[in-house]
Amino acid sequence: MAEFTVDRDYLRETLVSLVRINSINPTLVIGAPGERQIADFVAASLRGINLGVELLEPQPGRISVLGELKGRGGGRSLMLNAHCDTVDVQGMEDPFSGELCDGRVYGRGSYDMKGSLAACMAAAKALADAQVNLRGSVWVAAVADEEYGSLGTADVIQHRKFDAAIVTEPTALQVCLAHKGYLWIEVEVTGRAAHGSRFELGIDANIKMGLFLAKLSELERALRLRSPHPLVGPPSLHAALLNGGTGLSSYAACSKLQIERRTVPGETEGQAVAEIQAIVDSLAAADPDFHASVRAFFVRDPFQVPADAEIVQTLDRAALKVLGQPAAHIGDTPWMDAALLQAADVETVVFGPVGEGAHAAVEWVDFESVVKVAEVLAEAAAEYCR
Repeated sequence: MAEFTVDRDYLRETLVSLVRINSINPTLVIGAPGERQIADFVAASLRGINLGVELLEPQPGRISVLGELKGRGGGRSLMLNAHCDTVDVQGMEDPFSGELCDGRVYGRGSYDMKGSLAACMAAAKALADAQVNLRGSVWVAAVADEEYGSLGTADVIQHRKFDAAIVTEPTALQVCLAHKGYLWIEVEVTGRAAHGSRFELGIDANIKMGLFLAKLSELERALRLRSPHPLVGPPSLHAALLNGGTGLSSYAACSKLQIERRTVPGETEGQAVAEIQAIVDSLAAADPDFHASVRAFFVRDPFQVPADAEIVQTLDRAALKVLGQPAAHIGDTPWMDAALLQAADVETVVFGPVGEGAHAAVEWVDFESVVKVAEVLAEAAAEYCR
């Protein structure tokens, strides 16, 4: 196998430049710039290291970049995936500084996940510089919108077919084999509006919702007592948003609750919704004035990849070579684009750098760990696509 070296100067300069670009997701913050500027930067940088570049724009201004280090043909393809959008910067003193201090790069997105994106780009550069003779293509996917709806990755897999993917969400140099999914479920309880003085006419939807919440609390406790998934723990739920009533002197005609239900690998949307529906059905059977509907309005499936999957084994060998010891296998609780890729029959694993502060007022990524990620990615790609 060819020898190659990660260009530390390129990696550092790229990471700092990425952090200095405001790429806040405009769906989360009205008027935010989104991914156009950062996509232009990534595209230019990838062209500069001799990758073929394609821009994808599933919605105006929501741009993903696909860079291809083209193989000679007949081999397996590997996507190195990182999102380039960020959440807001509320509470941050200098969110786009990109300051490198005591081995840490600071700023919004440094950890989540521009350090990872820089590592993907540097890994591709290392392979290109060494002119590694690969049969399969290595792709760098800098995707839009992961922080909200994952428009980017969903669009990429409609345009290209990949044999495997490494999603580079930060994992502290551990190999992530599973993460939780989630559903947003709305329960709407219907009452009957009436003047507050006419109790005989009104049915208070808010009080009826209280009956539902008491039962939901029992389900919440029961979920956390279930046998936990070995990597991600038990399922859970919380009552996230509640709204009902129109005035102090009126019986509430409607009360709406939005629930977030976190699922573990093996659970389905149907099962999670059925548990909520069962509560509604039991309350309706006991009370002729209880009327409610249940619907799931957003679903993201959990993710799991077998430890003996080829991409996992390849990543394990690469990590052992670079780190000098086996990387631990872990699970994580937040949702990631890995689930979309795995569902599209792209064998996927998650691996990324060390840091802290995702969505927090102080965010940083450890630069040396970013270097290690780049080295591991290059080693894994060289083996997988050979």
